[in-house]
Amino acid sequence: MKQSIVTLDMEGVLTPEIWIAVAERTGIEALRRTTRDEPDYDTLMRYRLEILDTHGITLSKIQEVIGTLAPLAGAVDFITALRRRVQLIILSDTFEQFAEPLVRQMGWPTLFCHRLEVNDDRITGYRLRMADQKRCSVAALKSIGYRVIAAGDSFNDTTMLAEADHGFLFHAPESIEKQFPQFPALHDYDALLAAILEKVD
Repeated sequence: MKQSIVTLDMEGVLTPEIWIAVAERTGIEALRRTTRDEPDYDTLMRYRLEILDTHGITLSKIQEVIGTLAPLAGAVDFITALRRRVQLIILSDTFEQFAEPLVRQMGWPTLFCHRLEVNDDRITGYRLRMADQKRCSVAALKSIGYRVIAAGDSFNDTTMLAEADHGFLFHAPESIEKQFPQFPALHDYDALLAAILEKVD
């Protein structure tokens, strides 16, 4: 039997949505838009960068907000229990400059994500680690002999779920659950842990 590995999205699954937290702290409602609302990631990021520039929101301001955040209730215990049984990689469309405080609180799980371009504390652009990195990462893991079990909550997770041997929606909005009924939808960590471990050899 193949060895198993788990790939999880980060924001919305294990941690709060960083951009929503920034929107709440700054009062800029337009920053509440996420991949749950906009399937095209490039469109979404260009929209966000334009808003940051217009309002003079710097990287350090965003990092200040992220520093006040904690993983979702139950997430750390879930990760700890999961990693006792199976290897875990977090596949996220966040950025290295955003993720560190949250990854630290989760015990430093492996994270694949992107990188911001910054000039004098201004976010001027971003560099994807690679296009469609979640699906491509799962395909690569399968190519080296792993059975992949994946979970996510947004449009940008669905190619990862489809590529995985077993894919689950977790904490997903009803609209996404209806659009992708082929993926079992779960809403608490105990249920997700049980569903994943059932697929682990």
